[in-house]
Amino acid sequence: MITTQHQDHLVEFAVFGEFTLADLKEFEELVLSEIKFSGPVNLLVDLRDMASFTVDVAWEEIRFSRQHAGDFKRIAVITESQWVAWSAWLEQLFVNADVTVFADEVDAREWLAE
Repeated sequence: MITTQHQDHLVEFAVFGEFTLADLKEFEELVLSEIKFSGPVNLLVDLRDMASFTVDVAWEEIRFSRQHAGDFKRIAVITESQWVAWSAWLEQLFVNADVTVFADEVDAREWLAE
């Protein structure tokens, strides 16, 4: 399950439990809508409560990132998981955005606001 919010060139989403393909599609629709009306956006991705994700999510996320490589300015990932942090680092290969991992939400929001 995910929750989403958007305002002023910032799209936020948080994952709770398993991250499914349906969740990712919901996120993609929100991002595409925001990009259409606002141009490139920042992302705040909160994965602290993510328990797992399905393989089709990983594949779709790479496909989406490659198709929209220039549509993001900064991506802040909040997590305490080394595996997720490593995955975020790998994400930089597919997007033309600054991607940084944070353990603290306040630090992530400050970085996005710079």
